[in-house]
Amino acid sequence: MNRTERNAMVVENLPLVGYLVSEVCARATHLSRDDLASVGAVALVQAADAFDPTLGIPFGAYARTRIVGAFADDMRSGDWASRGTRKRIKETHAVQEALTATLGRAPSVDEIAGALGVDRQTAAGALTDAARTVSALDDTVADHLAADLPLPEENLLVSERSRYVAAAVEALPERMRLIVEGVYFGDRTVTEIADELGITHSAVSQQRTEAVRLLRDALESHYADDPDAEFTPVSKTAPARRSAYLSRVATNAAVGIARAMREPDAAVVSTAV
Repeated sequence: MNRTERNAMVVENLPLVGYLVSEVCARATHLSRDDLASVGAVALVQAADAFDPTLGIPFGAYARTRIVGAFADDMRSGDWASRGTRKRIKETHAVQEALTATLGRAPSVDEIAGALGVDRQTAAGALTDAARTVSALDDTVADHLAADLPLPEENLLVSERSRYVAAAVEALPERMRLIVEGVYFGDRTVTEIADELGITHSAVSQQRTEAVRLLRDALESHYADDPDAEFTPVSKTAPARRSAYLSRVATNAAVGIARAMREPDAAVVSTAV
């Protein structure tokens, strides 16, 4: 799969991340939505990089498993350990895995210490901390994570959200839309887009950032857990322009739904992908 296809697949399945974040946060209200969304987005990109369509597994099901696993890893990191301790644990895990792959067996503490460039006691302490971090997960994931396999109605929800994301991109101001489509769909660099539009590299980056914020506002306002809760936008766009944008998104989404109802075969293909 080339990079353009990968990027398109990632963008198309971004709503899956939001759905899984909502599932987790509904059961674990102490978790940060933004942090989980970031973790899920990275896992989605990694899933797209590793996905093998010849295995016959739908990408949505495969990505869901990877995202859920990333959530679990993130929960493991949210324990007693300080940032420095977590960094040491991560380095120790990386060295341990690398040595295991190289030696074909589990490395000894002395071998890990040598690879880390520390004494045996420090390496042993890092391994102990790593074990404590893993064991701290216990029943948390079982209580808070969604099932690994999506239900049919969930596939329909993902399809509907994909159409909404497409409507939100289409409703962006023209220059922002061109930037988003160029970067995320056209496999183009920021420099190339800046040269084409006759603006600076910094201006393209700023507009791309604001475009992503507007997309987040659209998704948050449409898929809020509590429809009666006050909506707090993250975009810096003037309120009047933001309202006009959200109105365009709603109109585009309605048109997209109507089109899908007229073309059910296309909707089924979209869901399957």
